[in-house]
Amino acid sequence: MASYQNIFTQVQLRAAPEMGPPTVGDEDPRTQAGGFFYWAGKIGNAQIGPIYLGWFGTVSLVFGLIAFEIIGLNMWASVNWSPIQFVRQLPWLALEPPGPQYGLRILPPLAEGGWWLIAGFFFTASVLLWWARTYRRALALGMGTHISWAFASAIWLMLVLGFIRPVLMGSWSEAVPFGIFPHLDWTAAFSIRYGNLFYNPFHALSIAFLYGSTLLFAMHGGTILAVGRYGGEREIEQITDRGTASERAALFWRWTMGFNATMESIHRWAWWFAVLTTLTGGIGILLTGTVVDNWYLWAQQHGYAPSYPSTGVVDPATLPGAPK
Repeated sequence: MASYQNIFTQVQLRAAPEMGPPTVGDEDPRTQAGGFFYWAGKIGNAQIGPIYLGWFGTVSLVFGLIAFEIIGLNMWASVNWSPIQFVRQLPWLALEPPGPQYGLRILPPLAEGGWWLIAGFFFTASVLLWWARTYRRALALGMGTHISWAFASAIWLMLVLGFIRPVLMGSWSEAVPFGIFPHLDWTAAFSIRYGNLFYNPFHALSIAFLYGSTLLFAMHGGTILAVGRYGGEREIEQITDRGTASERAALFWRWTMGFNATMESIHRWAWWFAVLTTLTGGIGILLTGTVVDNWYLWAQQHGYAPSYPSTGVVDPATLPGAPK
């Protein structure tokens, strides 16, 4: 029986780099060599490459770099080009969208949101080009396009936050700023403004799928590592010719979870949970402010939230003539 290895005891083999199968319909070759990186091998596979970028990958990286530079230089300019303050305040720095006075103006003044629009254009183009790259690479390798469609679910949420919902609301000011804490501040203010996002049922679904997917991925990863001594990491072989690793893994799941998960079905479970996280999240954001103005009041009206005793304070949103 092979001795058990984990991330602390595994042996790193060195042989000729694995170049992968030939691709279909590709005129542009991949890089002709691959290398090894010791510290990457301490976590997973040590081989780096071969790499194929092609036109989609190259232009995507260039556009992404342009967006990164615009955001970074604007943040740096906001601290008067001080390297020390840039590093010190980086989590709080932001590139803000245009103010509400500009509506959906194509190009407001650069210092008042114009740079945000330009950076957003290049960032979005970069992500969409990378999506096209993942789709075409999968086809060239004879794979299914499951990765591309999972990526598209995340892109859906990104487009809702930065493009679709602001357009429906008639103002770029509804979009999310670029920045770490400013992004979080926007989320908190967004929730308060629309009556607590926790009462948005699609937000609740998104969180359930988020936690569920992390649980499923962690359990699956732990299970395969636990049967690694029986060759459990060779999942394709275990699917087509079920051996002791998959038998023990399935039995463990039946004993502990009460339902069976095979080497193949667990990936379907995890894929759907992960995809539905951003899919339902995007729906919830899209409905906020366009269909529902106050999620707490909506939840009360639909029996989703309790009605608390009156405090004598009237909610302005319930007064006659209040904006809907």
